[in-house]
Order: sequence, then structure tokens, then C-alpha cells
Amino acid sequence: MDINILAESLHPLERKAIPHLKNKITDKELEKKSGLKNAEISRVLQWLENKEIIKIKQETKEIICLDKNGKNYLRTNLPEKAFLETIKNNPLSLKEIESKARLDKQELNISVGLLKKHNYIELNDDKISITQKGKDFLKDDSEIKFLKSLPLEASKLDKKILKELSERKEIIKTNFEKTKVIELTELGEKIIKSKLDENLIEAVNQDILKNSSWKDKKFRRYDIKLPVPKIYPGKRHFVNQVNEYTKRIWMDLGFKEMTGPLLNTSFWNFDALFTAQDHPVREMHDTFFIKNPRSGKLPDKKLVNYVKEVHEGNSDLDSLGWQYSWDENEAKRNILRTHTTVLSAKTLNSLKKEDMPLKFFAVGKCFRNETLDWSHLFEFNQTEGIVIDKNNNFRHLLGYLKQFFKKMGYEKARFRPAYFPYTEFSVEIDIFDPQHQKWIEIGGAGILRPEVVVPLLGEDIPVLAWGPGVDRIMTSVYKLKDIRELYKNDLKQLREIKIWMK
Repeated sequence: MDINILAESLHPLERKAIPHLKNKITDKELEKKSGLKNAEISRVLQWLENKEIIKIKQETKEIICLDKNGKNYLRTNLPEKAFLETIKNNPLSLKEIESKARLDKQELNISVGLLKKHNYIELNDDKISITQKGKDFLKDDSEIKFLKSLPLEASKLDKKILKELSERKEIIKTNFEKTKVIELTELGEKIIKSKLDENLIEAVNQDILKNSSWKDKKFRRYDIKLPVPKIYPGKRHFVNQVNEYTKRIWMDLGFKEMTGPLLNTSFWNFDALFTAQDHPVREMHDTFFIKNPRSGKLPDKKLVNYVKEVHEGNSDLDSLGWQYSWDENEAKRNILRTHTTVLSAKTLNSLKKEDMPLKFFAVGKCFRNETLDWSHLFEFNQTEGIVIDKNNNFRHLLGYLKQFFKKMGYEKARFRPAYFPYTEFSVEIDIFDPQHQKWIEIGGAGILRPEVVVPLLGEDIPVLAWGPGVDRIMTSVYKLKDIRELYKNDLKQLREIKIWMK
């Protein structure tokens, strides 16, 4: 680049700093000499390095500083010196020394050990006296001078005293100070020698245009190739973005949203969905049961009795049920919902015949007592859907699901035969991930059984139902290898992760 052009592109802060760069200099020295603030120095150094005017080397210095006890001893005296002061004229007992020197038990013990080690004291008839070496040590003030010199680089301190004091509690401590050493490049040397025009216009304003003063001046050049700080726009959490997009798909397809609480009775979560009370899914290792309140209220007696009859196989339906004695107390147990299908059960129970046909969806949090690892969470997002229509058939179910996944960005979906207590036909859903070239299993679907529909709705109508998980779709789209990254709330990840734009 032409030197004159480069000189004309320098920011006022750069021009203020450059005259002080003739010799190697640290960032702190530059801050003092130039009068620039710390934040301004950081910006200037980055700009100049980007323009290849300077080279920057990082140096780390070991700085020794006073710690809590060191500050106290600097005001009073080192414990071993205070110990010797009390016996320099007459031998004393340990108890007398403790009282006169005003040392605590720990300081006293340290002092005795240290002084005996160097033969500064000797013990005679329970009295402690000072030796000649001890008298010489008492006159030596090198340790106090050492403490007074702090803070200072470790390399400039007496190694012996540094070693001794560092082995003792809270007298000195080490801080590591990072310093930037700045050196001019060949280009920088040329810039220093060139004449820096201070009479440049930084910005056009109303006054300059009115009085035409710009005619006698130059505008500072702008380098459009220089890196600029990244700007991170405000946005919703990426998990919420996906959930909102999922909702929009279903609403675009004519569905109404279902909402409801996370806490439900086992009746709505399991019994109304024809899940037997001895089914493994209702055990502690699969479900979060609530301790307080342990039980909730059941709905009207008519519905409860009908569900009981269905489970026991005594209903007017052509069904054998589960052939066991249904327990009302088990149905009252409160749990965190294990699926959003609980909303479908409640919605079906609230409908009137004249309202149908209808379509409903839900997107919400569910909870399973899973062991947390890279592919499992104990809370997850699920999207629920039901279609209530006398003309429903199995092909309609697959069509709705294919359309949904297509709008989510997955052209291929496949369905495998499966079993669920509350649907027949039942399928497991897989979608093909084009990024990783593999199939992902994400949930189940089917047509609700009469044992579910008739007690809740009052008549046997084909009800299409599905409840795939959304979190595995998110990990695929956002290229996350660990599903736990969805909720770790790392600020860097939240700033840099792409906005959902399916």
C-alpha cells in the first residue's frame, strides 16, 4: 500500500500513539506516554497490527505481591523476629514469650520450628535463650526490605528469601501479569518517518457544509477491508425459535393449539389413554411422581367409572380390557406429564359432537426419568397432534406427518409398524437427515383405540394422533453432537448459532 494513502487512513487515536512507538514499548508504557485510555490502547493496537504497522508479542510476568499476613507483618514484625525480640536480653519460658510477643499458637509453633532449624535459639531448663546466630539474624532486616519492595517481578527478588516466604502461609502470593510488547515493522518504520497530516476531516457535519471549510482539508480515508466487530442481534433462544416455527406449521395447516399444565394426575396421563396400571412406563424409573401434593382430583364419576370398566374388561365395548382390578388411588397420583398426549385426552373429553370435525396440536415440554447422556434428556420438547373426523383413515395420518416434516426441512419420512397401548394402527416415525446421511427415529403415531376415544368423546370416531420429539430434529439442524447442548446456555453458542430459517 502507498505510504501516503496509509497515513491518510490512520484514525486520530492511531496518530496519537504512533510517535511513541520508535522503540520497543509495552502497552502499559504506551498508555502512560500517549495519554490514551486502556480501552483506546487496545483498539489502537488491534488497528495498527491489522495494518501491519506493528508486531505484538505477548509476555507473561510473574509478579510477587503481599498477601494478608505479609501486610500485617510489614506493619508489626515477622513472628520469628517478635519471638527473638522478647528473649534478646533474658531467657524466657515459652508461655512468657507467647504473652509478650503477642503471637497466636500457630505463629508461635512456626517461629519455634524455624528458629530451632537455623540454631537461632537454644533450650535450657525450660527457658529459651537466643544464640549469637539469632542475634545476628535479629539485626538482619533483609526480609522486611523484601516485603517493602513488593509488588515486584520474581526474577528481580532474592531467590532464597522468596523460597522461604513462599513456603509460609499467606505472607506472599504470586500474580501473573500479561504484557504486550509492541515493535514497529518495516512498514511502521516508514510511517514514523512520513509526515502525518493532522488536518483531516473525520466526519461531515452541518457546520462543515455551511461554511465550506471542507474545501481546504482532506477527508480521512477509510479502509473497507479492515475487520469490524461482529454484531450479534437480539433473538429468541434457538430452542424457542424451533418451537415457534413448529407451531406456525400446524396453524398454517388449520390446527388449533392445545395448552395445559405440566403437572397432571396419572388418570389423564395414563388411565384415560388405556395404559394399564401395571405397565412398566408407570414405574419410578420412567416417570417423575410428585411427593407433595401426592394426589390430585379425578374428573366426574361417570368418566372415571367408564375408564375403570374399560381397564377391567367390563365395558360395553368389544374389548377384553387389561383384566385386572383398577385402583382409583393409583389414578390420583400426581406426575410430571410424560407426553403431550395428556392434552389430547383432555381436549377430546371437552368436545361436543356438533363441533366436529376438528384438528388440534400442541408443542410443549415433557418429562421422563431418563439417565442423562449425550442422546437423552430428562426433559424434552414434543409436538402433539390429533384429528377428529368420521372420514379419517390411516393414509390421512401419514399424509399429515409427511407434510409436517417436509415443512421442517425433511423431504423423506418413513413409518415402521409399532405398538402403543392407546393406538391401533401404530407406527414409529423416522426422518432422513440429509446433512449426516442417516435416518433419525423421532417418535410414534397412530389411530386412537376405541378404549380411549369412546369414554372421552362418547362415540367411536377415528382419531389420528401423533407425538414426535422435536429435540432430535434440533440437534440435527444445529449440528450438535450432544443433545445436552440445547440447554447449556453457553453465551458464545447463543450469539453465534444461526437463526432458524427453514
